Amino acid sequence: MDMPHPTNPALYRLTKHLLQKYHKAVRPVHDWTEATTVYLDVLVHAVLDVDAQNQKLKTSIWYHEVWDDEFLSWNPSMFDEIREISLPLSDIWAPDIILKELVDFEGSPNLPYVYVNSSGTIKNSKPIQVVSACSLETYAFPFDIQNCSLTFSSALHTVHDVNLAFLRSRGDMKHDKKEFLNDSEWELLSVSSSHNILQSCAGESAQIQFHVVIRRRPLVYVVSLLIPSIFLMLVDLGSFYLPPTCRARIVFKTSVLVGYTVFRVNMSDEMPRNALSTPLIGVFFAVCMAFLVISLFKSILLVSFLHDEWSAGQEWPLLCLQGDTDADGPRTDPRAQLAGATEPPFCQEHQVQPGTMKEVWFQLRSISTYFQTWEQAEQQEVTWLALLQRFDRLLFQAYAVVLGLYAVTLCSLWALWASS
Repeated sequence: MDMPHPTNPALYRLTKHLLQKYHKAVRPVHDWTEATTVYLDVLVHAVLDVDAQNQKLKTSIWYHEVWDDEFLSWNPSMFDEIREISLPLSDIWAPDIILKELVDFEGSPNLPYVYVNSSGTIKNSKPIQVVSACSLETYAFPFDIQNCSLTFSSALHTVHDVNLAFLRSRGDMKHDKKEFLNDSEWELLSVSSSHNILQSCAGESAQIQFHVVIRRRPLVYVVSLLIPSIFLMLVDLGSFYLPPTCRARIVFKTSVLVGYTVFRVNMSDEMPRNALSTPLIGVFFAVCMAFLVISLFKSILLVSFLHDEWSAGQEWPLLCLQGDTDADGPRTDPRAQLAGATEPPFCQEHQVQPGTMKEVWFQLRSISTYFQTWEQAEQQEVTWLALLQRFDRLLFQAYAVVLGLYAVTLCSLWALWASS
């Protein structure tokens, strides 16, 4: 059976009554000297992305604004006790509140309606994905704490026309985390707020700042970055116990350097990039690699120098003894064997004939010169080894000091992170 419907329902009559003579271009006050107060509130829902390279913060927030419209009030008894209705936002006056740090809106739903009650109070609530500019400091990564501001103000009106106020008390807003999704990389610490009056050439304007304080959860970075890097540094520190002249030390340090380089390349995407500051852990990685390269280069120079010294100290003295053969066999002049090569000075000083006493005396002198040269080479090698050991000890101490300072700094940063 068809039920009879009223030809003029109350909701239709109320909407027509409110909007028939409404002018949305006029600020809704009877006395133009009175300011329209807009009450703001922000609830942080999630931290979606922190872009340190571009200095941007992407958050999902619930934005609430409430104001009174003196032209949108009615008597509920005249309209079937209707005390609240929804109206299109495009058909009524709305404050021109903007976010100063706004870079982009991403994925924000378009909600075209607002709620209006019988006293003329309008409630505009909507979720927003805000990409805002923020000064991000990554020095203490991964124990960093970021403080980003969301500043709301009127784009055109002065405080005499549009004033701003808080919808809730500051204490309730500061530690309200009931809407925050606490399962991401970032943890919400607090949302403090402040109200300011700014002076400009157009007059005084009101603004409200919400300071969103977040901190990073460092456990995943401690496991993937800090612990492997510390292990590699301890392995490289143990290579100082190998003999300085051991060539296997060069192979060992080269392997550690290659492994450290591969580790840094694989973990480069995990490190935040910032053109203004460098994370402390990045500075530590660079210093450790510099120590590793210096130590490896020092070992290469030492082995090369000792090899050159040994060759230069032994080659020419032995040539002077090549002319000494068996007593019964023929004797050969060393100059004939060199065949145009430059002879050592002590071999060219005297030209003697075989079978004489002078030949024996000059051979003995050559042997004596050979042993003196050998002894000088040994002394020089001992001197270089002593100098190398001092440099090695100094490098080891510097390496240990850097690791110690780095460990103390990380522990301090972790303690500050935990106490915040």
